[in-house]
Amino acid sequence: MVGQSPLSPAEGSAAVLLQPFVHQVGGHTSMLTYDEHTICKPLVSQELSFYESLPLAMRQFTPQYKGIVSVHLKKDSLGNLTLIASPSLGQPDSAGADPAASWWHKCKWSHTQVTKTFKDRKAPGAPRGFQAPRGFLQEILHPKLVQSSPGPPGTEGGISLPWNSCFDLRPLSIRILKYWVSLNSRSEFLLLENVVSKYSYPCILDLKMGTRQHGDDASEEKKARHIKKCEQSTSASLGVRICGMQVYQADSGHFLCKDKYYGRKLSAEGFRQTLRQFLCNGNQLRTDLLEPIVLRLKALLAVIRKQSSYRFYSSSLLIIYDGQEHKESADHHLPFPKTHGTNPSRVDVRMIDFAHTTFKGSKSNPNPTPHDGPDHGYIFGLENLIKILQSLSEGK
Repeated sequence: MVGQSPLSPAEGSAAVLLQPFVHQVGGHTSMLTYDEHTICKPLVSQELSFYESLPLAMRQFTPQYKGIVSVHLKKDSLGNLTLIASPSLGQPDSAGADPAASWWHKCKWSHTQVTKTFKDRKAPGAPRGFQAPRGFLQEILHPKLVQSSPGPPGTEGGISLPWNSCFDLRPLSIRILKYWVSLNSRSEFLLLENVVSKYSYPCILDLKMGTRQHGDDASEEKKARHIKKCEQSTSASLGVRICGMQVYQADSGHFLCKDKYYGRKLSAEGFRQTLRQFLCNGNQLRTDLLEPIVLRLKALLAVIRKQSSYRFYSSSLLIIYDGQEHKESADHHLPFPKTHGTNPSRVDVRMIDFAHTTFKGSKSNPNPTPHDGPDHGYIFGLENLIKILQSLSEGK
């Protein structure tokens, strides 16, 4: 098991050019690539507190926390702006960290906003006067990786606009992120393990866990909005809903992608069929993956049941496996193949996104709303997820 120690000054002494993280399948905040094995995201004090106080038993189910970096803008000779990370000077100022991140979280997308953005190039939620540079649409589309298809039974139909490398708003969101950094003299980011770096063709399922998604500090308006989303999705009936997915299709060489809007419309049967779709490589159902995934989920369930006072509101669970079944890929048209071998049965399960996680003893919130016992909403979701996967294993 990997330790959770932050970077040493020597390891983080040089400035690093940050790049977009191409395997992000969900979430409002754009992740950035620090190096092959590390990503970074805007710092939120509540999430930092979680990583710093992480129980030993949970560490195998979360990304490794690697420390904090300061991020600033740099202009090259052509006037292009890039994001640069350098060692952070001391601990973050919690009072100054969250407002900026809070603004970033307000940049929420919808299909209507996407259409409007394409027409007038204005970023929804961005400060007045912000306008995306011309030509960004060409950067967003990746036709060689796009594969859209009607949803399985119970999904209410429709073809989704996924948030990832298949059809991507990330180039625009990175521009918004650059604008946000320019407004803050000290923009601090968390460094976290890139949990998909070991996979040649990472197949990723992003699941929003639990029956409740709003944090204890949510406004009445936000609380009502999140409750409605849960009631109208499988969050209420199953304790879990799909927030994003990418699955490598060996027969076509494309990734099949789904987004959070697709996931919100799923019925219980549609959720089950999408899980099955996640395990299908275009040629066959990867039944060899079912047992290792279920075993890892059961191990996580045993850990969560022992975590008193923790509430993982709005956190996600990633299920990951390698879409390339053979040791060596002969496919060179994709932008991110790797040359090392892969075990076709290797899977991973990781909890992510802890900006609204609360627990007794949190440094960011010394007097949290008291919660007794484990997170039963999260447990409910895990139990149902395990049952559905087991039914797929039994051919039901």
